[in-house]
Amino acid sequence: MLSASVTVDPAFVVGPVRRRTFGSFVEHLGRSVYTGIHDPEHPTADADGFRGDVVELTRELGVSTVRYPGGNFVSGYRWEDGIGPVEDRPRRLDLAWHSTDPNLVGVDEFMRWAERTGVEPMMAVNLGTRGVQEALDLLEYCNVPGGTAWSDLRRANGAEEPYRVSMWCLGNEMDGPWQIGAKTAAEYGRLAAETARAMRMIDPDLELVVCGSSNSGMPTFGAWEHTVLTEAYEHVDHVSAHAYYYEEDGDLASFLASAVDMDHFVDSVAATADAVRAAGKHTKRIHISFDEWNVWYQKRAESRPPSGDDWPVAPVLLEDRYNVADAVVVGNLLISLLRHTDRVHAASQAQLVNVIAPIMTEPGGRSWKQTIFHPFALTSRHAAGEVLRLAIDAPTTDTARFGEVPVLDAVATHDAGTGEVVVLATNRSVTDEVTLDVDLRGFEGLRVVEALTLSNPDHTWTATADDDSSVAPRPNATAQVADGRLGAVLPPVSWSIVRLGPAA
Repeated sequence: MLSASVTVDPAFVVGPVRRRTFGSFVEHLGRSVYTGIHDPEHPTADADGFRGDVVELTRELGVSTVRYPGGNFVSGYRWEDGIGPVEDRPRRLDLAWHSTDPNLVGVDEFMRWAERTGVEPMMAVNLGTRGVQEALDLLEYCNVPGGTAWSDLRRANGAEEPYRVSMWCLGNEMDGPWQIGAKTAAEYGRLAAETARAMRMIDPDLELVVCGSSNSGMPTFGAWEHTVLTEAYEHVDHVSAHAYYYEEDGDLASFLASAVDMDHFVDSVAATADAVRAAGKHTKRIHISFDEWNVWYQKRAESRPPSGDDWPVAPVLLEDRYNVADAVVVGNLLISLLRHTDRVHAASQAQLVNVIAPIMTEPGGRSWKQTIFHPFALTSRHAAGEVLRLAIDAPTTDTARFGEVPVLDAVATHDAGTGEVVVLATNRSVTDEVTLDVDLRGFEGLRVVEALTLSNPDHTWTATADDDSSVAPRPNATAQVADGRLGAVLPPVSWSIVRLGPAA
């Protein structure tokens, strides 16, 4: 058995827990929209065709924001196709995912779904096949109260009040050769700056996200961010980051250490943004919108879109079935995002339903939680107040990809209003238990309120529509507080949350 120690002190604050860290993503991709959030034939469907069971699961998941409508899809999207009478809307080819979009769900439907679900919409504009004017038209439709062509059309379509969307993504992954209308950094940086400048003429208080590199493995990673931000720095607020992880060739140890890569990714983007800030003598600081992240097995057959003459509506795409190890990694990635709350001001797990998602549905039938649902829901529900900077002393384990990494990773939050402290921890060891000792003497008289651990001796177990009990977090009876110290035993390949509150 291995031993690790952690010191938690309320004086060492990273920054506030940001609700936008717990965002999600709905793209017109596969079954994310159609038979995902939208299924008019489902017994729980509302007047707009949205599934009530998915609405309830989204609320339980604790989602704060939802990025829409893409993703790669947005780079070919004509938003005007999705407004007005449904029977008059055109069917369009979606080149990004070789599918047909019937446009049954568009801006107005999504906004009504977001309101009913209690999430903040985060809109993306098409800077692939379109540009400044189309972005302005969409902004006018969404945010201007009335008295103009687009705002009056929104009112005629049933939305008297403006949606007042505050957060907007300026395109998506514009450096990717797979992207419709992909651009060089210089081309995109100029277009993003022009679009942002014009959008602020309508609403100067918008929060705008400029595209960073599609991932940290791109040949231009770092240089892309530097060029784009040099052009657009004063006109935007955030730069995007996207990262996906999966177990490859049976290398579980490296997979469990995926958060090491996320840590490095965030630090690298922040350093690049700060370099542009210094060189340009800017006063404000650019933050990070980590608006695509998850476990995604990109080499599986389900991740390859159709081809040829077949352009189906809502094909089965990217429908990964997640196991216990996947959930442990997702929990660790949430730890990384919280640890960087000083620079990561928003994040979106991709995606919400069916497509690499925590929620799965059957068309017209059942819905259920995947393993990755649980760490997200519990972290969103209980992380509050301020994120604390921890001192961690842990043994290391060897990985093929990242070298020696600590077997234990952790973060803690402190809510001064309730006095509650939440400790989130991951045991990355493939084989060994970890005895955890947490020094809480900086706080007065804490007791364990709840302790849950997600693990299973067979980390390959997955949830099904019939049973998820074998992969849901279970009480950890080893978590006890004595003399200002929390002790707990963490099984190998596990994620844990311990809530501590003032003694009664």
